[in-house]
Amino acid sequence: MSIPGLVGALQLWSETAAGTARLINHSENHTFRIDAPFCETYCLRVHRPGYQSRASVESELAWLMALRRDTTLPVPRPIRGRNGQILQAFDQPGHEPRLAVLFAYALGQEPSPTSNLGELFVTLGGFAAQMHQHVVDWRRPESFVRQVWSAERILDEDGLWGNWRAAREITPAIRATLDRLDGLLRAQLAEYGTSADRFGLIHADMRLGNLLVDGDDVTLIDFDDCGFCWFAYDFAAAISFHETHLAIPALKAAWLEGYTAVRSLSAADVMAMDTMVMLRRMALLAWISSHGETSLAQTHAPGFAAGTARLAERYMKIAQPLK
Repeated sequence: MSIPGLVGALQLWSETAAGTARLINHSENHTFRIDAPFCETYCLRVHRPGYQSRASVESELAWLMALRRDTTLPVPRPIRGRNGQILQAFDQPGHEPRLAVLFAYALGQEPSPTSNLGELFVTLGGFAAQMHQHVVDWRRPESFVRQVWSAERILDEDGLWGNWRAAREITPAIRATLDRLDGLLRAQLAEYGTSADRFGLIHADMRLGNLLVDGDDVTLIDFDDCGFCWFAYDFAAAISFHETHLAIPALKAAWLEGYTAVRSLSAADVMAMDTMVMLRRMALLAWISSHGETSLAQTHAPGFAAGTARLAERYMKIAQPLK
């Protein structure tokens, strides 16, 4: 699969001017592997129209470059175009210009949910803690702008990823359960609050699909959904689409082991992790509804609403105030 104007877009970087493109992923954006002369390989992200603005992508890249400068976190390396800028735009006949970013190619494979993920989740917890501590200490540029993953922006009918109520297979019984969950999540998170020690800029999509594992090396990719949210949400994102798996309690313990070795958490922060799992699950339910054309949504849609309702029933039985 290609997109109009892509061949011309490769001319924006000297490294890819004579390269060939192959689509390797399509979810929010199109991601291409670019094979250039002399066996050089790159990754090109072409942004979905209407999702992120130029200012928002520039802010994402500002954080990414700050993480590369200030930490040892293994995150993507953007490559500047011929004009010296990281963010590029190219014309498409009959359409608005598309934003694009070229990255150095990172080795590795997406980990399988059926593999032994314990050690990986210790690593992920450490990654999250390093990023959160960086955010607490980092002075953002004045022009910095990213979306806010608040309860309202996830759960409202015009949510950032769509309307969970429009998802497939929502029966009246499932709808009633999820309506109760919706109300409880809003109340819980209003009580938990957004103080700077628990709410700030996060990756927001640290799921298995955004990890590249190469032996002992793990690279965290795709900061496209980064935004302001509760720090504990990064754990919830890590188990995306697999929240019902029996291994989740063990993975939660492993994530906490890695996280607390770097940054402390309060008892309320630990309790909030289960709330974040349910908030993320509702976000994914909305995403599946609004992204039905993608293979990822098609893979997970069957039974997802019913699974969410089962998780909701279990959660609502044990939920406690987040003080």
